Amino acid sequence: MSIPAQATESGTVAVGGHGEASAVPDLAVISVGVEVRRSTAAEALEAHAVAARALLDAVHAEGVADRDIRTESMWLNPVYEYDQSDNSFLAGFQAGQAFSVKVRDVTKTGKVLRAAVDAVGDAGRINGVAFDIEDRAPLRHRARAAAFKDARAKAAQYAQLSGRRLGDLVSVNEAASSGASPIPILTAQAADASVPMAPGEIKEEIDVAVVYQLR
Repeated sequence: MSIPAQATESGTVAVGGHGEASAVPDLAVISVGVEVRRSTAAEALEAHAVAARALLDAVHAEGVADRDIRTESMWLNPVYEYDQSDNSFLAGFQAGQAFSVKVRDVTKTGKVLRAAVDAVGDAGRINGVAFDIEDRAPLRHRARAAAFKDARAKAAQYAQLSGRRLGDLVSVNEAASSGASPIPILTAQAADASVPMAPGEIKEEIDVAVVYQLR
């Protein structure tokens, strides 16, 4: 976004500023599921349903609410194998379902993950774990303030070096945010979980370009 201003004297200074802000995650998103193989499609689908119910019951028992569980995908596929003559044949069917589970107490992430897998045994699948901040706005605000402060300090220094004084702000442009990114730091709380987790910190980075008048 550009903020125009009327120049009163000739001469401007244009600089860039960089700002960062970090915070501890307050949310974990687990991608976990079940997958089974049986002789017929009906058997595979039923076995999958039993395993999926067991997984959901285990996750609920750890305090995860219904609103924080969502089916990501579900599948039922034939499984083909090859005999010694390299001829394919139908060997069975594979059925499964993947869930996205939000854990709002990050310190319980490992415990929830372990409970889900223990409930279904060899049918359990772990597809990934991601840590995040539910409301990133305050983090962006801090990064933006740091970026603007950095840019203004540079502009003031250039004004001083040129024997001028810093005037009014002519424009400010914010580059696309790099988004929140994880910084791997193992915490003591995470290490105590059933499955060790490293939630680390979430970092937001913002770059701005500013133009000031010189007086």
